[in-house]
Amino acid sequence: MLRVRRSGEGHKGEAEESRQRRIGIAIFARAPVAGKTKTRLIPSLGAERAAALQAALVRKTLASAIAAKLGDVTLWCAPDTAHPFFEKCRAELNVKLAAQVPGDLGERMLGAFKAEHGPLLLAGSDCPALSPSYFRKCAAVLRRGRDAVVLPAEDGGYVLIGLERPVASLFAGIEWGTERVMEETRARLRAAALSWAEPDILWDVDRPPDVLRLLEHDPREWKTFLR
Repeated sequence: MLRVRRSGEGHKGEAEESRQRRIGIAIFARAPVAGKTKTRLIPSLGAERAAALQAALVRKTLASAIAAKLGDVTLWCAPDTAHPFFEKCRAELNVKLAAQVPGDLGERMLGAFKAEHGPLLLAGSDCPALSPSYFRKCAAVLRRGRDAVVLPAEDGGYVLIGLERPVASLFAGIEWGTERVMEETRARLRAAALSWAEPDILWDVDRPPDVLRLLEHDPREWKTFLR
């Protein structure tokens, strides 16, 4: 499953890694508009609470990205940056804002990688388990010489992908939103002869069963939205 390039790999302390080149982080998020976001959760939460949960997940993901201290954090917004929530994130968390480019998810993700002009970690905002340590682990993979890093999701997708440079073939023709996303991505990585690692498998919040798991994950943080 993994293609390993053994050029200078080894364990490095956090202090050593912090002196290396910075790695940008892109967080993808939709505006928390009731009825238009987290629609699969509306039957169990209602439109307003589903939108509030979306906003809370975005803020948590941004906080983890910032705490990782890897480089600039950019919130890539859909459909654009106009929603007041995005401006509030910019003002309170000191992150950059960018509008996702038109197209399907793959085209929008590729747009973010092309805009970075350097190594980038790109994550969605649906994974409450995506802590600062996971961002650091993924950055370490790139710093140690591999071309890519991916954190698969339990549902067959992935919650984060990091690349040294944009690779268009990783994002074209993928069946986004299906259980085949990670499988297809691995096939594209192999076809492009890229080395990569998958440090862990995480879970995200997309469907009603995930709501119960979220409450078990941290009841104090999430009970406002889930009860």
